[in-house]
Amino acid sequence: MERPDDRIASILRFATELVAWTATPWALWGHSRLLAVLAVVVLIGLPTVFSTPGDKAQVIVPVPGAVTVLLVLLQLAAAVVAAWAAWPVWAALTVSVLAAATLVTESPRWRWLLATSRTAP
Repeated sequence: MERPDDRIASILRFATELVAWTATPWALWGHSRLLAVLAVVVLIGLPTVFSTPGDKAQVIVPVPGAVTVLLVLLQLAAAVVAAWAAWPVWAALTVSVLAAATLVTESPRWRWLLATSRTAP
């Protein structure tokens, strides 16, 4: 199975990641500054370190495709939950629509990642 063209999905995924990286510490800052900083480290660090071979050019720690899918779902959930916790309704609704669009456009890539040949060595 060939890797699907995911240019639009990549743009939407990156936009959602930016929201997660912004909204999550924003929502957590009033509760714990340390937790806010740790959340950003986790949201940026995990996908940087762990990736599926063939999905990225540079793989530091190879993982099965299912792990990559779960990391994207973590970003989406963080973006939506944090936006609803920290931002006005109109902004949270916008983020929710963005996350839904990301889910839809990511599905071909996720099917490819979850194929049996997309596992770490």
